[in-house]
Amino acid sequence: MNDEYMVSGAGQKPRLITPPKACETHSHIYGPAHKYPRVPGRKPAFGASIQAYQAMLTRLGFERCVIVQPSLYGTDNRCTLEAIRHIGLSCARGVAVTKKDVTLEELQRLHDAGVRGLRFFLLVDDFRLEDAPEMAKRIAPLAWHLQIQDRGNWLKEAIPILEKLPVPVVVDHLGRTPPENGVQDPGFQALLRFMEKGECWVKISAPYLASADGPPHYADVGEKVRALVSVRPDRLVWAANWPHPNHTPGNKPEEADYLDALLDWVPDARTRKGILTDNPAILYDFDH
Repeated sequence: MNDEYMVSGAGQKPRLITPPKACETHSHIYGPAHKYPRVPGRKPAFGASIQAYQAMLTRLGFERCVIVQPSLYGTDNRCTLEAIRHIGLSCARGVAVTKKDVTLEELQRLHDAGVRGLRFFLLVDDFRLEDAPEMAKRIAPLAWHLQIQDRGNWLKEAIPILEKLPVPVVVDHLGRTPPENGVQDPGFQALLRFMEKGECWVKISAPYLASADGPPHYADVGEKVRALVSVRPDRLVWAANWPHPNHTPGNKPEEADYLDALLDWVPDARTRKGILTDNPAILYDFDH
């Protein structure tokens, strides 16, 4: 690991002016390897400091944030919790990864440190879809949500399980359905129905993982966002997915591009305020 290479928080200044208390809801912090050992074989092999992350937030105009436990650290949440402490509970929350046999006492410790969700990263982590009902029971007493990510043709199988859970479900990165299928993808259509009738939230994030058109406009992602807004605008949040772990250093996407895209995707200012400020305040328990 090359801990000397640290991702920068620099980039373009967006045209969009964020509302007060806007919240960026999905990014990761990677600290020094000697302090926070990595899970062998997992990427990325670069650092992403809390200072660089805060520079990115300031550049984009976000006062609040949610730091998500990366797969790089497995169930060792120390780096994520330290980042939350650094920013402070008035402005930061977290999403953790735990072991399957996590105790209520450990969950309470994480809750007191600012965690409000449990991550199911099905591409890498040990959790499988069939673990969701049991883990949802464990986190329900703390009013957490279950955050889930997979890719491809997964949602039609997953949603019948997820819609029965006793906790809200947050679907990462617009569901990561096959980009070439667009809005008519059967999994994306199932996601729309889940949002309409269930306790489902969706992150408008990492459009490069859901787009065949690509930057700077991500036009096909815009079609998906408009469809989501037409169903449940009160169940949408926005995220940068910094520092973009799927990309090589020096080739990161420009966060301002897909923040500015909201001006086209969500032209109503009140709805944008809901996505950027009001909705995350509810989901991440900022105002209690």
